[in-house]
Amino acid sequence: MKDLKIVVSDKSVNSEDVFDVVYSNITFINLLREEVEGSPEEYIHPDAILSYYVDYYLVEYNNGNFSQLVWNTQVDYDFFDLVMQGMEKMGAKEHLAFLQKQVAFLKEFDEVALEAFIETDYFGENPTRDALKNDDFYAIKEDLVALNANWLKTHRDLLVLSIEGMYQKAEELLGKKIDR
Repeated sequence: MKDLKIVVSDKSVNSEDVFDVVYSNITFINLLREEVEGSPEEYIHPDAILSYYVDYYLVEYNNGNFSQLVWNTQVDYDFFDLVMQGMEKMGAKEHLAFLQKQVAFLKEFDEVALEAFIETDYFGENPTRDALKNDDFYAIKEDLVALNANWLKTHRDLLVLSIEGMYQKAEELLGKKIDR
């Protein structure tokens, strides 16, 4: 395995907006995904991916509740496992306990109904979608963005670079020139 780093910009680390460092991580991962030929995972630090997925979870839940997350991931338990690993590593105890409860509920859900749910339109009359919603998420006091950002900022494998330096790092990893 390569000596992988979590790559973020210097501006994001010094920003007053805690989301900026999370977004910088996402941006670097997306750059690698767009430019790589083959599987990008070998070029991305595993904890960078966990941060990425925790953010995806948060965005999806805020946008459409647990049902949207289930629908968009096609009931991907591996995804949920990665999100829970990330939450555990960043110390998001309340969010982790909540997601564990949601995944346990999902595993008990009727498989035929779930399969039909992911094969139909999300909007419109949809009793499975409605049954999967859980608004308890919105009562959680833990700031998942701040926990994610602080975890990244204090990570032992963090590499803080200028924007140009991030491109150069991506080029080094991929062994090719990247258009700016």
